[in-house]
Amino acid sequence: MSDTSKTVKSDSTTTGKVTEGQVEQQDTVAPADDPTAAPVSVTDPRLLIREEGLKGYLTEFKRKVKGGELGSLPVVIGLIVIWTIFQLQNDLFLSADNLSDISYFLSATGMLAIGLVFVLLLGEIDLSVGSVSGLASTLFAVLAVNHGMNSWLALLLAILTGLAIGALHGWFFARIGVPAFVVTLAGFLGWNGVMLWLLGDSGTINIPSDEGPVRLLGKSSFFMDQAIIGAYILAGLAVVLSLVGNLNEQRRRRAAGVPFRPTSEIALRVGALAVVSFVAAAVLNDAAGVSNALVIFLAALVIVDFVLRRTTYGRQVFAVGGGIEAARRAGINVPMVRITVFAISGGFAAIGGMFFAGQTASATLSAGGGNTLMLAIAAAVIGGTSLFGGRGSVWSALLGMLVIQSIQTGLNLLNMNTSIQYMITGAVLLGAVVIDSVSRKSQKAAGRA
Repeated sequence: MSDTSKTVKSDSTTTGKVTEGQVEQQDTVAPADDPTAAPVSVTDPRLLIREEGLKGYLTEFKRKVKGGELGSLPVVIGLIVIWTIFQLQNDLFLSADNLSDISYFLSATGMLAIGLVFVLLLGEIDLSVGSVSGLASTLFAVLAVNHGMNSWLALLLAILTGLAIGALHGWFFARIGVPAFVVTLAGFLGWNGVMLWLLGDSGTINIPSDEGPVRLLGKSSFFMDQAIIGAYILAGLAVVLSLVGNLNEQRRRRAAGVPFRPTSEIALRVGALAVVSFVAAAVLNDAAGVSNALVIFLAALVIVDFVLRRTTYGRQVFAVGGGIEAARRAGINVPMVRITVFAISGGFAAIGGMFFAGQTASATLSAGGGNTLMLAIAAAVIGGTSLFGGRGSVWSALLGMLVIQSIQTGLNLLNMNTSIQYMITGAVLLGAVVIDSVSRKSQKAAGRA
């Protein structure tokens, strides 16, 4: 070992601190000159950040920004700017009724975006989700309306069909080696043809909106006449679950002897969530309360976020997206992960199709068509999921849909032409991809990619 290395090790041993920019070390280091000597403790840099209080967090925040680790910061800033501009142009934009409409109508396309997050994490694309969503709603209508099948059984079969279609796409991609772009483009055309065939000459099947899944996914609330109370119950539940989850993680990390969030930080995080949750509940209560569609969408986000961040399968998805060969060498069944990811995408596309059916109480030729696919992809990317794979969060589906739905609703309030909506949404999508690309380059330059 060189004299310089000995000096660095000696300085770390004496002071017990790690200077900024120094590579993170293990908890204990044994002196190389004396193998029998007791290991020397080295303080984790993350602990030093927390010990410095607010100054430490600001330093860490600046370091992440310089290193290209922007997270959800760009989309949050963008959302604030969008809301400010539209509110200045029309003071009805931030009214309770308008915000309630935004929260309701984002859920259908948001469901498609959740499934697409899985595919994007692999660095791939699924162009079939729009057609699959339309086919699912059409299949439900044919079974429940034309053939009199129990509506809940028809719903289950529609979702299973979406899962099977996604798995089929994944099989061609993972086992046969057909590029995902080609497979799902073929699916986009083929499943759209099947939908048109099922609809027949009429082109539309009206679905009774007074019972079953369609009524559930309309603007009704689980809490019926107690929608106001229900909104606050949901807000309180979100806060309690966050508090319990953070404290449980703190306990596990403390027991494992690894850095953990101090109780003060947990209190601050949960407090911020409480403010946002109860303000949102109060605003929605001024309108019609919290719709079932929004509740189901948020529940799906929580469940999927847990799967991606807390389970072995979720870590495998990130690993495959980060590097296929490395994942394979680590013993991960790459074809299985790919097939299941596309199955999940197809399943969420089918669920999204049922959300669309709930909004229109019908299955039509336009179901899943138009700009549905592009908006779903744009939502995931705008929200912060990388097109290059290996980085992102399911919450990007919510953030991205908030941006897109806010733009659409705001321009409608201003009586802008649809062409303007497309141009602005396209510009926002391009901006998100540019930010993602610049962020990746910054991380590579900082040695973090």
